Amino acid sequence: QVQLVESGGGLMQAGDSLRLSCAASGITFSSYVMGWFRQAPGKEREFVATISWSGGRTYYADSVKGRFTISRDNARKTMYLQMNSLKPEDTAVYYCAARYYSGSSYYTRGDDYAYWGQGTQVTVSS
Repeated sequence: QVQLVESGGGLMQAGDSLRLSCAASGITFSSYVMGWFRQAPGKEREFVATISWSGGRTYYADSVKGRFTISRDNARKTMYLQMNSLKPEDTAVYYCAARYYSGSSYYTRGDDYAYWGQGTQVTVSS
């Protein structure tokens, strides 16, 4: 049974830093492309960042580029999202997602991912 479990969310102030984690089980983690998405109240889910199976390639949404860093530890079967210089517009439920590697280094569409976590809330106040 595949499980993705996010953790690390919380209530933050603008300008703070926060690190999210996504722990995977039930998959050969190193064979999966991973991604972070978020959904704010009343808005559609949006892509945040993605990382290749090896961790060697990453891609970010323009809205987080330069502030967020995605990484992974294949030995620990865990992916991370380091979020710096948080803004109120970063407030959302953050989801991690996994997709078996099939040729592309990363994927930015939610429909490309097969497995999802339950989400972790990040709230940033001004």
